[in-house]
Amino acid sequence: METQVLTRDAILGANDLEKEIVEVPEWGGSVMVRSMNAKQRDSLEIRMMKDHHDIDGLRALMAIWCVVDGNGKNLFTMEDFDALCEKSAVALDRVFPVAQRLSKLTKEDVAELVKNLDAAQSGDSSSDSVSLSE
Repeated sequence: METQVLTRDAILGANDLEKEIVEVPEWGGSVMVRSMNAKQRDSLEIRMMKDHHDIDGLRALMAIWCVVDGNGKNLFTMEDFDALCEKSAVALDRVFPVAQRLSKLTKEDVAELVKNLDAAQSGDSSSDSVSLSE
């Protein structure tokens, strides 16, 4: 079987961001959750490095990046961060694990990222823990 070599247009035109509907009764309905794109994943990794693995408001941040409308457009912006941080933890805990799973952001991924960031920063292979749901 011959491997297909993709073109630029094929790659850029691919619909490669996964989506899933999540019921959030605390908000009175459902939301569409999408996986993070590459820029968002890079931003998360930079925040982890800059903030020494302490990402206050991670669930709100993931909601900003991953809750979208039917056309895939983000419902929230960074201007909504503080307001989302004040929303129900239960509601955000419904969205967060789905965004995490769709983005392939497991505890193991984070542990490996932290280990690599620590090693890059100090030559030390120790890692701090980041609390993420499974």
